[in-house]
Amino acid sequence: MSRQYETVIGLEVHVELASKTKIFCGCSTEFGGAPNTHTCPVCTGMPGSLPVLNKQVVEYALAVGLATNCEINQYCKFDRKNYFYPDNPQNYQISQLYLPICHDGFVEIETGAGKKKVGIHEIHMEEDAGKLIHDEWEDCTLVDYNRSGVPLIEIVSEPDMRSAEEVNAYLDKLRLIIQYLGASDCKLQEGSMRADVNLSVREVGAPEFGTRTEMKNLNSFKAISRAIEGERARQIELIEEGKSVIQETRRWDDNKEYSYAMRSKEDAQDYRYFPDPDLVPVVISDEWLDEIRAKQPELRTEKLARYEKDFGIPKYDAEIITSSKKMADMFEATTAICKNPKKVSNWLMVETLRLLGERGQSPEDITFSPENLAKLVDLAESGTINSSVAKEVFEQIFEKDIDPDAYVEEKGLKSVSDEGALKATIEEIIKANPQSVEDYHNGKQKAIGFLVGQTMKATQGKANPGMVNKILKELL
Repeated sequence: MSRQYETVIGLEVHVELASKTKIFCGCSTEFGGAPNTHTCPVCTGMPGSLPVLNKQVVEYALAVGLATNCEINQYCKFDRKNYFYPDNPQNYQISQLYLPICHDGFVEIETGAGKKKVGIHEIHMEEDAGKLIHDEWEDCTLVDYNRSGVPLIEIVSEPDMRSAEEVNAYLDKLRLIIQYLGASDCKLQEGSMRADVNLSVREVGAPEFGTRTEMKNLNSFKAISRAIEGERARQIELIEEGKSVIQETRRWDDNKEYSYAMRSKEDAQDYRYFPDPDLVPVVISDEWLDEIRAKQPELRTEKLARYEKDFGIPKYDAEIITSSKKMADMFEATTAICKNPKKVSNWLMVETLRLLGERGQSPEDITFSPENLAKLVDLAESGTINSSVAKEVFEQIFEKDIDPDAYVEEKGLKSVSDEGALKATIEEIIKANPQSVEDYHNGKQKAIGFLVGQTMKATQGKANPGMVNKILKELL
């Protein structure tokens, strides 16, 4: 009988915080500047330069800690993690080992088997390292210190996850909490959210965990799923062959769908951690904590319940709209203007997502205003324009955020709802299509569709379809 294995997974998630400046200096954190332009003596590790803590970083870390049910260390410190690497200019990284700002929290995820709590061991603040660029042509390595000193929080989970599905649900939950708090945009592809996966396997029912490996270089949900499946299979194969799993750090190559060893996993003492002598401890008063607590926004879980109750939209709609803070904000602002939640949700869920998908964009890339979407909803609902014209106008709103009222007026797109004029046109069409008239009288319902189509053609698609149907039936 073949042995059954269980996968045990814990994650270390690094999140770049949305502060405008770095954690210990005034340099910009903006993504994409020319190499080494967002730097100063502090973030390039010049001798004699002194770090000064950015208050906004502490506030973001507290907000995330509170939203993930953590205990807060109201007295916390920074430590130096000493190691040499060319992208680490001081030869140490300022982090928090002994007294992290948050600890012992959890988030609740939805899985196929129902709700599950994933424990959060701790959340600590630290600085990011620079970036090495390997130049194959010149056969050298260049370093860019723009990212050096960008503020991070590292969220360390307990080893509570058992599958790629649970890992993705956990990451998605974290991503939405952090985006709703405005603490980070959590774009995996830009590296503002990165996950390292600690994974081991054990026989089902075994009391002890197996030997774990840590996998780095994962920048999409799909890559994380593939890496988990690949590493699980690799470890099971080793165990089945009677070999042992080595505790090490591995790098996942998503193109080859294979991971390879980077280095054996050091223990904490290799880093010679000690309290940073240049930074005073952080003392978080009750008043400051209460202030942060009072500013916490409505998170996705509360929004979901409120949308169904207050706006009467189906759960399915609410789930799609709240899966992005940008979409949720757009939905609420537009509904406040035109008071038609279901129609607003339809435009966002169908046409907006279709156009974003075609352009390979995400909801965060929406540029149109709620005012113009609300005007479009009103134009379509009042019958001023028909549905095909509404779609055409929406594409213009999506692309250029045009004023739909002015656009419809200028292009002459209003529905032809003048009964007298429509009747004259339809009479002409009936006269020109005796066969269709006969088919209709012989019970062929499709024939009326053909006549409606001919009318729409004759009016350049501007006729009010409901009125066309009504007049046709009367005349026939």
